[in-house]
Amino acid sequence: MTRLLVECTHVFQHPKVNSGIQRVVRNVINQLPDSVDGVECIPVVMLNGKLYRVLKLGALNIPFFDGLMTFGGRLGRLAHRFWQLHQRLHNRSHSRVVKRLLHVAYRLTAISCFSIPLRLIDGINQYQLPKRCSPLQHQPGDQLVLLDSSWHSDLFPVVEQLKREGVGIVSVIYDLIPLTHPQFYDTRLVQIFNEWFNWVTQTADGYVAISATVRDQVREELQRRLGPAKANTLWFDYFHLGSELDLSEATAVIEPRLARVFKTPEPVFLMVSTIEPRKNHDYLLDAFERAWASGSQARLCIAGRVGWKCDALLARVRNHPQLNQRLFMFNDLSDTSLEHAYSHASALVFPSWVEGFGLPLVEAMQRGLPAMGSDIPVFREIGGEFMAYFDLAEPQSLADLVTGFERSGQFPAARNVADWQWIGWQEASAQLAERTLRNLVEAPAVQERQHANCP
Repeated sequence: MTRLLVECTHVFQHPKVNSGIQRVVRNVINQLPDSVDGVECIPVVMLNGKLYRVLKLGALNIPFFDGLMTFGGRLGRLAHRFWQLHQRLHNRSHSRVVKRLLHVAYRLTAISCFSIPLRLIDGINQYQLPKRCSPLQHQPGDQLVLLDSSWHSDLFPVVEQLKREGVGIVSVIYDLIPLTHPQFYDTRLVQIFNEWFNWVTQTADGYVAISATVRDQVREELQRRLGPAKANTLWFDYFHLGSELDLSEATAVIEPRLARVFKTPEPVFLMVSTIEPRKNHDYLLDAFERAWASGSQARLCIAGRVGWKCDALLARVRNHPQLNQRLFMFNDLSDTSLEHAYSHASALVFPSWVEGFGLPLVEAMQRGLPAMGSDIPVFREIGGEFMAYFDLAEPQSLADLVTGFERSGQFPAARNVADWQWIGWQEASAQLAERTLRNLVEAPAVQERQHANCP
């Protein structure tokens, strides 16, 4: 083993995106240690089939180059989807003639529509790439950690080539929700994720999840897909995420409308997440409507960008009789405004159906804001006795927590959030590197024991 290469291609190409995985990747890369136990840690990207060391993850703020890189990234993803379509058609065909025709059609289309334009973009970007990254030659024994959302990028062929040339492949898994709960996503995203995960199961040597809960799910899924014998030759681990809002600026202006929400004496309950079905905003509204009907003066503040399959929910919020009185929604808050909300709310509420981690819980609790969450395993893993939990089958259970807290002033958790401790992004990044390396060190010993037990 030579070096740990931590991949961040999608965030490199889209440095201004600031949701979920992008936030994790940016913080892990920016806090990546130079080395762990003598092993060099290098942030890398893969652009047009080549490996680069990252010098600057953020944009250069030159509009022409930034726009060109964004377009190139989109074209690259489209090329990847076209390759996936070709692979599906090729695998379904049993005729050599049809396979050959498909191959010719694919090559002609790929060259004219993707390869030539991408090469032109790459040529122009060469003027700015040296300021953000430099070519890197891989070595046998290097370990490539796929940290970013690699299902968005045209990385499959280059990763497979690296593996053939002696580079180990480690996949970071955020969750398996598109597999386990496909009803929450658009059909196309489910298809893309499934194709990516099928590829990962055939490519990766080890898996690092973002929670012990997800790690166990990944192990079970690999045992089901590959069989126990094959799955036992792989390794599975996890690391936890940090909590700092790295884009928050002390001198930035707080969203005025948000600031006004917190200037009244009534308690404010904060919900932070993308607005999409599995976050369960309808349950949240049901619970607060019951609380308001019983006389509660509590305010509900929903913060999060608009996602998918949420038209009915948005209409419900925008037509709600309590809108801008006890119900508020913000779809484009800066980190600075979000920091203000965390610092001034009475509690966080998070009724999600399923999560890989639940980053808003950590962001809130690390700032001393108590949290109420769904009674699901990963929230128990994160919050333990410091959180209050409610039953997703009964909105009244959340309504009772809200009114009880409002009436008594005593947060309904077994332990005080002031005593809760969590890691920051620096520790999270080091944890990812350390736990990856410990599995790589332990793997040969495991294999030796397995061979020693053979008859």
